[in-house]
Amino acid sequence: MSEHERSRRISASAEQVFDRASDLDSIDRWLPRDLHVRPDDLPAVTVHEDETGRDARGLFQAERDQLRMEWGTRDDDSYAGWLQVAGISPQESEVTVHLSFFEEGHPPPGEYVERALDESLARLAEQVRQPA
Repeated sequence: MSEHERSRRISASAEQVFDRASDLDSIDRWLPRDLHVRPDDLPAVTVHEDETGRDARGLFQAERDQLRMEWGTRDDDSYAGWLQVAGISPQESEVTVHLSFFEEGHPPPGEYVERALDESLARLAEQVRQPA
C-alpha cells in the first residue's frame, strides 16, 4: 500500500474552494493534466487517462455540508482518495488531498504522485482566483 497527502492554503472561503474543487464540469482544470472525469449516473464516473488511453470506472461523492469529496475505483479496491477543505478564516482555507494506492506491486512512484498533488493544488488555487 502507498499513501500520499498534500495540503495547501488558499486565499478564499472554504465554501468557495469546495464549490470549485467539486464541480465535475470543471474538475479537469485542476486535476492532473492527463486525467479527465466524466459523470455517469452519480456517484458513478468514468476517468480517462491520456497516458494509457484507457477509461476506468470510478465513484465520486461530494458532501458540501462536510466540505469533503471522496473517490475511488469502482470495480476493484486498487485506488481511493479524498479532499477536505477547512476554513481558517472567512477569507482563507486549507485544502488537504489524500491518495491511497492499494496494489502492492504497481503503485506510481512517490515523487511523481507528490509532484502531481502539488501541481493540482496550485491549479485549484488558480481556478479559485478566477471568476466562475
